[in-house]
Amino acid sequence: MRTKILIVLQILSVLLICCGALQAQEISVNTLRSIPADTSYKQITNKPQGSTLTGMLPVSQRDSTQIDSIKPPREPLTAIVKYSATDYSKFDRRSNKLYLYNEAEINYTDINIKAGQIIVDNTNNVVFAKGILDSAGVYTQGPVFVQAQNTVEPDSIKYNFKTEKALIYGSRTKQQEFYIKNEVSKRVNDSVVFMRNVRFTTSENEEDPEYYFYARKVKFVPGKKIVTGLVNMFVYDVPIPLGVPFAYFPMEKETSVSGFIMPSPGENNERGYFLQNGGYYFAINDYADLTLTGDYYTNGSYALRGSSAYRKRYKFSGNVNIRYEHLLTSERGLPDFSETNTYNIQWSHSQDTKSSPNSRFSASVNLGSSDYFRQSTNIDNVASRLTNTLSSSVSYSKTFQTVPQVNLALTARHTQNTQTQIINMTLPSLQVNVDRIYPFAPKTGSKKGIIENINFNYSGSGENRFVTTDSLFFTAQMFRDAELGVQHSIPLTTNFKLFKHLSVSASTNYQESWVFETINQSFDTEQREIVLDTVNGFDSFRTYNFSTSLGTTLYGQFNFGEDKKIQAIRHVIKPSVSFNYNPAFDQYYETFLAPELDDPNGDLTREVTYSRFDGGFYGAPGNFSSSGVSLSINNTLEAKVRDRDSTAVEPKKIDLISNLAVSTNYNFLADSLRLSPISVRGTIPIIQNKLSINFNTTLDPYALNNNNQRIDKLNIENGGSLFRLTNASTNFSYSFSSKSFEKNSNDEDTQTARNGARRDNLLGEDGDQLRNKFNNKEEDEEEDVKRELYNYKIPWNLRVNYNVNYNNLTRQNTITSHAVNFSGDVELGERWFVGASSGIDLTTGKFTPTQLRFARDLESFNMTFAWTPFGTYASWNFFIGIKSSVLSDLKYEKRRSPDQNL
Repeated sequence: MRTKILIVLQILSVLLICCGALQAQEISVNTLRSIPADTSYKQITNKPQGSTLTGMLPVSQRDSTQIDSIKPPREPLTAIVKYSATDYSKFDRRSNKLYLYNEAEINYTDINIKAGQIIVDNTNNVVFAKGILDSAGVYTQGPVFVQAQNTVEPDSIKYNFKTEKALIYGSRTKQQEFYIKNEVSKRVNDSVVFMRNVRFTTSENEEDPEYYFYARKVKFVPGKKIVTGLVNMFVYDVPIPLGVPFAYFPMEKETSVSGFIMPSPGENNERGYFLQNGGYYFAINDYADLTLTGDYYTNGSYALRGSSAYRKRYKFSGNVNIRYEHLLTSERGLPDFSETNTYNIQWSHSQDTKSSPNSRFSASVNLGSSDYFRQSTNIDNVASRLTNTLSSSVSYSKTFQTVPQVNLALTARHTQNTQTQIINMTLPSLQVNVDRIYPFAPKTGSKKGIIENINFNYSGSGENRFVTTDSLFFTAQMFRDAELGVQHSIPLTTNFKLFKHLSVSASTNYQESWVFETINQSFDTEQREIVLDTVNGFDSFRTYNFSTSLGTTLYGQFNFGEDKKIQAIRHVIKPSVSFNYNPAFDQYYETFLAPELDDPNGDLTREVTYSRFDGGFYGAPGNFSSSGVSLSINNTLEAKVRDRDSTAVEPKKIDLISNLAVSTNYNFLADSLRLSPISVRGTIPIIQNKLSINFNTTLDPYALNNNNQRIDKLNIENGGSLFRLTNASTNFSYSFSSKSFEKNSNDEDTQTARNGARRDNLLGEDGDQLRNKFNNKEEDEEEDVKRELYNYKIPWNLRVNYNVNYNNLTRQNTITSHAVNFSGDVELGERWFVGASSGIDLTTGKFTPTQLRFARDLESFNMTFAWTPFGTYASWNFFIGIKSSVLSDLKYEKRRSPDQNL
C-alpha cells in the first residue's frame, strides 16, 4: 500500500514539474499545443505571470503557489498572429513546429503569406512556405508574400519573424512598370533586398518576355531604386553584345527623379554629325520640373532648349519652352558661309476658375525669330514649318462687385508675320468697362416700353503700340517709336416692340479719343514740297453717331401629308433693316495752299485739306456726312421626312439650306457709288450631319472703266450683266472611316465632320503623335482578338479638305488658291499602322507638303518611321524604343534632316 502511495506521489510531482515548466515558458508561434486553426496567438500568450494555460488542466489541479521567480524572456512577437489552412493544421510538440497544408495562410502585422504548405519553426521563429503538387503532378499554390504595398511570388521562401530577414528562391514581383524575376533573394529588411541572377523587364508577358535585362547581382530597394552590377540586354533570349558595368533604375512612386537624358546621334549634310536632345531633367519639387537639352553639330552649330511644366492643384498650371539655336552653314572663309542666331519662346498659363472667381490671369505666348521654324533642324512636324503667323497674349482681368459692376482687363498682345518679319505689339492695353445702367427701369418687374429700356454704359481703353521688325525687336529704337492712345465710349441704347411682331432698337454713341502725337502739314515754298511736322503733346477729338434697326422672323410651311416620305418643308426668313447716320466733323480739318499736282513749280492755287490726326493712333474723324440703310435677309430651309426607323415617333428634320444670308448697304449722302457690293454667303448640307459646303460670294452692281476702276454707272447699263462677280470662295471638310459604314456608327471622325472642323494632322504628325498611335487602343485589343479571320475588317480613316478662292475685283479673272488636302490612316494589322498626309495645289499642279508614316507596335517597343519624300523639307526619321516611361532613354533614333537654303 505504501508503495502505491509513493508511485502516485511521484506521478503528481512529475505533472507539477511539467506544469511549472509550461508556465515559465513564453509561447511563440501558435503555442505548444494543438488548437483550432482560427485561433489567434494573443488569446493564449498574453497571460499573467504564473498562470497556466486555460484548458490544459482542470481547475481543481491548479496550484496558486506555483510561481516562478525567474522572469520569462521577452516575447519576440509584437502583434496577433493568425493562421488558417484547408486540409489540416498540425503542431509537432517534439520538434516544436506547426504544419499548415493546402491553402495555408499566415497574417502577422502587415505581413501576409499564402502558400500550399507552410511550416512554422517556433524554436527559431522561422516560417517556411512552398507550393504543393496536385494530382497531376503540377506544382501549384506557390507562395505569395505580401508586406505593405510590396508583393513577391517566389517558388519558396524562408522568413524570420524576429530578424525580419528572408531567403527567397525563384521570386517574381512587380515594382511599378518592372516585372522582376530572380533565382535567389536575400531580404535584409523591409527596405533592402539583395538578389542573384536577376531578370527584369517591362513586358506584360513576364514568363516569356520579348526582351529583358539580365544582371548577376542586384541591390533592390522596393519603391525607390534598383542598383545592379554587370547588365546585359536580351531580345527574345538573344543577348546584345553591348553591356554596362553597372546600372541604376529609379522607381519612385510619387515624385519624379532627376537624371540624364540620352542624346540621339545622326548626320546632317550641311552641319556634319550631331547629337540631339541630350541633357538633364531636374525634378525641382512636387509642383514644377525643368528639362535642359541641347544639340551639337561637328561644324560648330549648337542648340539649347529649356522647358518647364508647373501645376498647383485648384490654383494654376502652365509650361514654358525657351529655344535658342546658333547655326553655321558651310565652313568659315568660304563664300557660302553663313551664321545665324534664332530663338523661340513659348509660354502657356491657365488659372483655375475656382481659385479666384473675381480675377483671372492667363498667358499664351509664342514669339521669336521669324525664320526659327524654317531653319531649325530639330523639328519633326512639317506643319510647324509652314507657320506664317506667331501671336501672343498675356492678360489679367478683375471684376469689382460694385453696383454697377466694373470690369478691368490689362493685356499685352503680339502678332508677328514670319514672311514680312513685321511685328505689332501692344504693351500694355488697358480696358475698363462699367456695366449697363437702366435709369428709368422699375425696381420690380420686367422692363417695358421705350423709356424703361433706355440704358447706357461706359467703356474706356488705353494702348501703347509698337510696330517694328525682327532686327529692331526690343531695342531702344522700338521704344522710341511707341504710340500711345486713350479712348472713351458711352453708348446709349433702347429697344421695344412695334406692332407686337417687329423688334426695334435705337442707339447713339459718344466717343472721345486722346492722342499724344499729331502731324501738322504745310507747303515749303523753297523746297517746293509738302512738309510733315510731328508735334508731341496731348490732343483730342470727339465724335458721335446714331443708328436704329428693325427686324422680325417669318415662318412659312408647306405640308405634303404625313403619309408622304417628305411630310413638310419649312422656310424661316429673318429680315433686318438698319439705318445709321454719321455727321461730318469739319472742325478738326485745316487747309493750306499748294501748287497743282501736274505743275509742282506753279502758283499756289490748290487748296489742300488735312487733319492733324491723319496717320495718328486712331486716325482722323470723317469730314463728310454719311447716312445709309443696311439690308440683310437670312434664310433657313428645312424638311421633315419620315424616319426609316419604324419605331420612331417623330419625323426626322433635315436641313436643306443653312443660313443663306444676303446683305448690302445704301448710302444716301454719297455723291456716287451709293450701293455697296452685295454679299451672299451660306451653307449647303450635302450629307446630313457629315458634309456641308460653305460658300461666300460678292456681287458688284457697278461697272469698271478702262482703268479697272469702279464708276458711277450700273454694270447692266454698261452692256454687262446685272452684277459682276468680284469674289467667290467655297470650302468643305469631310472625315470618315471604316466605322462610318457600320450601322448606327457615330465615331469621332463623323463628329469632327459634323462640326465642320479641320483636323490638325492634315499636314502630318510629329514623332510623339506617331508613337502614341497605339497607346489609346488597349481597350479594343481584346475585342480585336475575338474577331474571326473570315470576318476581319481593316480599320481606316480619311480626312479631306477642299478650298477654292476666285478673284475678279479688277478683271483679274483668276483663281488665287485651289487646293485639296487629305490625311489618312490604315491599320493593316493589329499592330501595324500606315498613314499619309498630302495634297495638291491645283493652281500650280504641285503637291503640298507630303508625309508618309509607318508605325509598328512591338508590344514592349514602339517602332516608327516618318518620311517626307520631296519638297523643301524632304527628310526622314526612324525611331525604335521601349514604351515604358521608366526606360524611355533606351532607344535608337536615326534621322535625315532637311537641307536648308538660307
